Amino acid sequence: MRLWSIHPKYLDSKGLVALWRETLLAQKVLMKQTKGYQNHPQLARFKLATSPLNAIAAYLKVIAQTADFRGYNFNASKIIETPEHSFLNVTKGQLLFEKQHLIDKLKNRDQKWLKTLEQQSDWEVHPLFQIVEGNIEYWEKGHQ
Repeated sequence: MRLWSIHPKYLDSKGLVALWRETLLAQKVLMKQTKGYQNHPQLARFKLATSPLNAIAAYLKVIAQTADFRGYNFNASKIIETPEHSFLNVTKGQLLFEKQHLIDKLKNRDQKWLKTLEQQSDWEVHPLFQIVEGNIEYWEKGHQ
């Protein structure tokens, strides 16, 4: 499970579909509708949110909007209805890590998509997040 901090528009088609599925699973975990993945590190920042369900729903809505823009048909009715949400923080170090992580994945998976990303200098963050100073997040697997 990877819940990216970078904007989902940077993901290739496989990455965007995987993010949608994994975030729907994360929503089920936060709703206590599944027993698996309860302690998955990628959920840590959502669990710390004032309202984890509001945060994950806001996260999913941006994925659905990105999919719509690209002509995919994601079923947005799977996103729970929630009121407004607050922002979550993400460190600059985490964003740099994720950018490089995606580039490394795309070298093997989709070099054509990678070429389009190489044109980008400053990558946008997912709108749920506010950027703060810091290194790679504590919950990032293998970087504790």
